[in-house]
Amino acid sequence: MAVAALYDVHGNPAALEAVLAEAGDAQLVFGGDLAAGPVPAETLDRIMGLDALVIRGNADRELMGEEVGGLLDEWVRGQIEDRHRDYIAGLPETVKLDVEEVGRVLFCHGSPRSDEEMILRTTPDAWLREMLAGVEVDVVVCGHTHMQFDRVVDGKRVVNAGSVGLAYGGPGAHWLALGPGLEHRRTAYDNESFADRVAASGWPKAERFAEENIRNHPTEVEALEFFEEMARKQWAERYAGRQ
Repeated sequence: MAVAALYDVHGNPAALEAVLAEAGDAQLVFGGDLAAGPVPAETLDRIMGLDALVIRGNADRELMGEEVGGLLDEWVRGQIEDRHRDYIAGLPETVKLDVEEVGRVLFCHGSPRSDEEMILRTTPDAWLREMLAGVEVDVVVCGHTHMQFDRVVDGKRVVNAGSVGLAYGGPGAHWLALGPGLEHRRTAYDNESFADRVAASGWPKAERFAEENIRNHPTEVEALEFFEEMARKQWAERYAGRQ
């Protein structure tokens, strides 16, 4: 069984359609953060109509709350209907599959224990061992930080699928193909046309987002600098007072 892991679509239906065309008849697994972005309702409607396994990410969870920040503002929340909220509320946080020539695979958003915990290519091995404690699989597929990597700690392979709709480190829609084997993919799409569509929308963040995240993209160096600091704070807060 071929599997296509599509993570962090973030309300980008143009990138999503390009990946779906390339993925063909593979089993689709969506790894969370589906809608928070410029075209949330259309993106959710497309995913809801697919024969796919879908997990919930931190931005999906936060979409149903009231706090604002990042890509989640009153405009984005206003595009979402009750049927979307009901769908998101029913999603699991993880899913497991047996994949040919890959083994038992756990799909999670952040880490196996938290939808917002960050795993980076630079995460210290000691931290990663603790995140994976008790996880009995061959491969963990994660997302959340929008940067592809593939690393092994104590015989456990951890792979970031990258981001379909909001990729860092290179152009295109980034995703992961599994079975047989495992391969990072990057699919080109008409980002200029989609950027024009976003810029003309009523979203207050539209013009800046279109320029910085669709026509262009942050480099991996820039993204790592930002996320490494956040990861250090997460770790310190989790283990504050531990001897």
